[in-house]
Amino acid sequence: MKRSALACAILLCCVGAAADDPPRRPHIFGIAQVTVYTTQPAAAQAFYSKILRTMEPANCAHCDRVMIDPRYSVNREQLVGVYSTPNAPPNLIADLTFATDDISALRRYLEFHKVAVTSNRPGDRGQTQMPLIVTDPEGHQISFTYWKEGMPPMTPELLDRQEIIHAGFIVKDRAAEDAFYKDILGFHVYWHGGMKDGTDDWVDMQVPDGTDWLEYMLNAPANPDQHTRGVLDHLAIGVHDIHKTYDELVTRGVTFSEKPQIGRDGKWQLNLYDPDQTRVEFMERKPEQEPCCSPYTGPHPGQPLNEKPSPSAQ
Repeated sequence: MKRSALACAILLCCVGAAADDPPRRPHIFGIAQVTVYTTQPAAAQAFYSKILRTMEPANCAHCDRVMIDPRYSVNREQLVGVYSTPNAPPNLIADLTFATDDISALRRYLEFHKVAVTSNRPGDRGQTQMPLIVTDPEGHQISFTYWKEGMPPMTPELLDRQEIIHAGFIVKDRAAEDAFYKDILGFHVYWHGGMKDGTDDWVDMQVPDGTDWLEYMLNAPANPDQHTRGVLDHLAIGVHDIHKTYDELVTRGVTFSEKPQIGRDGKWQLNLYDPDQTRVEFMERKPEQEPCCSPYTGPHPGQPLNEKPSPSAQ
């Protein structure tokens, strides 16, 4: 009897401890969709149809999971959404959607950490793989959608593939955002730097199970004008060869106010601006030269996750 009582006590103790264990965070693979606001839907449609290689409304593997329309395919996995509004809001990024392999587990994980979660459709809680929506500490809408696995690995045949590799928006309180993205979601610093050495104007927070990143745009003016907001609130398309991309876009009739240049992060980049001044940055996946300010600490887009970051493409 004593042994039975002891066994029951141990079992109850273990069950109680298991009930108190925090739920596991499922994988967060990368960016599934970036949705921008527009006050000029027809002009925005013409712009995104021209610069994205598909030049057609989205027809991708996950389109039924994301409820923004119109949407444009960057590739078979990722989308750019355009959300019409009569007046430009302070944040030009309407929604940033990340991909996870278990929506239900992520809901439990977020709720355990006291993050308010809503679903994309009324009454869809029983539909376990419908997207989740949360609001980060500074009011940005962040969504999570279901992918079975991450982006297909880079192969020689896919070098010319376009892909969303990061998005950025204005951040006023880095510590508050870190409490959400770093401490809860598991993002980590990929690179950080600024216009001047010793000052961080940009902090790239890489997803825990992929190579995409969210860029904190720090030190913004208190009341930025429309163009400045568009420079800071942006999305980035990764490419293999920026000069080839430039030539391809020119043949499509795209006009540029800027030429390709190497940024402070050591990567070739090329900037375009949509009709509401939101910046679309084409960027080579790997650096051409050593970055300023800090080394890279994670794999570059297209690299295996266990591969050390290369300091440059040389």
